[in-house]
Amino acid sequence: MTFQVPKEKGVELRRSFLDSARRVVVKVGSAVLTTGSGLNQTVLENLAQDLTFLRESGREVILVSSGAVASGRKKLGLDNRVLKMREKQAAAAVGQSSLMRSYEDLFERYDQKVAQVLLTHDDLAHRHRYLNVRNTMATLFEWGILPIINENDTVSVKELRFGDNDTLGAMVTNLIDADIFICLTDVDGLYTGNPCTNPQAQRVQTVAEVTAQVENMAGNICGSTLGTGGMRSKILAARMVAARGGCSFIGPGREPSVLRKLFSGEPVGTFFLPKPQKLASRKHWIAYTLRPKGFLVLDEGACRALLEQGKSLLPSGIREVRGKFGVGDPVHCLNGDGRAVAAGLVNYKADDIERIHGCQTSEIEEILGFKDSDEVIHRDNLVKL
Repeated sequence: MTFQVPKEKGVELRRSFLDSARRVVVKVGSAVLTTGSGLNQTVLENLAQDLTFLRESGREVILVSSGAVASGRKKLGLDNRVLKMREKQAAAAVGQSSLMRSYEDLFERYDQKVAQVLLTHDDLAHRHRYLNVRNTMATLFEWGILPIINENDTVSVKELRFGDNDTLGAMVTNLIDADIFICLTDVDGLYTGNPCTNPQAQRVQTVAEVTAQVENMAGNICGSTLGTGGMRSKILAARMVAARGGCSFIGPGREPSVLRKLFSGEPVGTFFLPKPQKLASRKHWIAYTLRPKGFLVLDEGACRALLEQGKSLLPSGIREVRGKFGVGDPVHCLNGDGRAVAAGLVNYKADDIERIHGCQTSEIEEILGFKDSDEVIHRDNLVKL
């Protein structure tokens, strides 16, 4: 299978990337952190020991932690029924303080100071707020404090949500230029088949690239609850991190000393290698952090110009405009099959692009009465997907 790295080579590459990793993001999900009766204190204790080990080895560490809603359920005496959104938000408000108190008590035993950071997708979608969060993280690192990040469930609505903490963890990894994103879950890693039904299924130790074949393997798990995101969201998170030049790891969060084992060279979990050529920070932000407010359907010539020649998008190559958006808003460019091939920031609003699509650049001013740019999306604001 072309996406896999041979075992010996994989061990060598793992060791190289892990030895050089100085900044680490660890995400632990609710499937690992919680039980039917609340927070899993044994897992929390193991996590505190492992993160202290990483920090004492000279690394900077961020923890992305789920568990607020589950902790709130326990504290409020709620049953396991499905909660409405407002009930989840209320449970998160109650549970977040308990979650942080547990972390503070645990890390205090190891002389580690922690800080709480609650984020919504909106905080990272606005460039100046994105940079403010980045600056805050840098300051916490300078002060020797371990940031503990969670989604701000109490105020998040559909438009502001990350969707799952796998995506949040990947975005934070890229935000702070971390070297590795570690996703601790309730499975051993990624398998070539479902180990419950296929005795030939094997755990993939090292993934060279997240291909469509790798994405399709997301269902190859056994006996997992996996929380909100599932294995697919973890694989897509690894792809996001790889595009920015970082590594990722998916492994068993309940296994004692799993991080110590990982950094000691033991072949636990599944390791994802970075892409050789990484996207610049701003282009990665456009491609993976911003959500499209509309879509532009392109003809074959425009797709080739964008993907093969690195050209800007001109109005002549646009076949259809979908959605309502303004100048500077993010959009995705679709090919004739409806697949997103590029993301970018537009120079014209949707109504104006509707009037000029399919036309030559020389016709823009005559049609609109003005011309702000020859390009609908300049190549500096365009990223191939």
